[in-house]
Amino acid sequence: MTTYLVTGGSGYFGSLITQRLRAAGETVRVLDINDAHDRPTDVEFIQGDVRDIDVVREAVDGVDVVLNNVAQVPLAQDEYLLRSVNVDGTVNLLEASAASGVRKVVHTSSSAVFGVPNTNPVLPTTVPSPMEAYGHAKLAAEWACLVAARQGLDVSIVRPRTILGHGRLGIFGILFDWIADGHDPIVLGDGSNRYQFVHSDDLADVCLLAAEVNSPGVFNVGTDRFGTMRETLDALCTHAGTGSQVRSLPVGPASLAMSLTAKLGLAPFAPYHWMMYSKSMWFDLEHLETQLGWTPQWSADDMFAQSYDWFLEHRAATSDANASHHRRTSKQGVLGLVKRLSSVLPAAR
Repeated sequence: MTTYLVTGGSGYFGSLITQRLRAAGETVRVLDINDAHDRPTDVEFIQGDVRDIDVVREAVDGVDVVLNNVAQVPLAQDEYLLRSVNVDGTVNLLEASAASGVRKVVHTSSSAVFGVPNTNPVLPTTVPSPMEAYGHAKLAAEWACLVAARQGLDVSIVRPRTILGHGRLGIFGILFDWIADGHDPIVLGDGSNRYQFVHSDDLADVCLLAAEVNSPGVFNVGTDRFGTMRETLDALCTHAGTGSQVRSLPVGPASLAMSLTAKLGLAPFAPYHWMMYSKSMWFDLEHLETQLGWTPQWSADDMFAQSYDWFLEHRAATSDANASHHRRTSKQGVLGLVKRLSSVLPAAR
């Protein structure tokens, strides 16, 4: 039996990984600053911060595989936290894992390391080029992983596209709220940008498969069935059946407004959000099939429908400020006004 450490194991994705491992009969330990209310009783919990090297050393002791999911997400908008948690915390984990004889580390990174790519699809060999603080922090953590790999630690990096799934909300919870109330979601420009997503179950598959590979690797993960942003939201509106239709805002003024309102604290945007919402980005997935024997199970339309249905079922709880930021709908701020006025905007074509 393999012993796993799941860092960030009380969060949305960490909890999912923990549940999958326990269902497979594995021994699991969780390191997080908060305990999950639904943590299985046979999962050991260590409370602590990955920036605390002593806590990290305790957590990795006797562990075979580390699945690192600790991260400050873009919405934090605190460059110190982005750097200290995402980079310093990762370095602590890598150093402690090497010293303790951990067999494998799987580090969950982000597609934000690529910023807005010059060409698509993005390959595992594409040179990263982040455009904002979150992407820079995630790339620095990847560099730490590569250094550790050169020094003999078996480390693999997994980069997901935008994650959806049962209980995964965040920014997209705002669109679900609009559509549920019969208001119209918005794309920037004509919505013709191709935008790839990944279901959390598919991402968990890749992380667990990567943990079984006895050599370092880099794995970019997304669905292989996706379209343009407009097509994706059109399909969601049809699924919802509330009469909502996709509307359009000019790219330049809308991106500027998103940036300014975010800086003023009037809207729930991080720089990565307003940079990417109107841009095309997708991963080539051939390496996942050849190296891991894996293909995605979820299409973009299916994962949006599932996430929306989960939102409807748990709508009251999604406003709970104590819930994980992935399981609650972001505060809308000035977007509440846009929601009420969206019907007067031109339809996206």
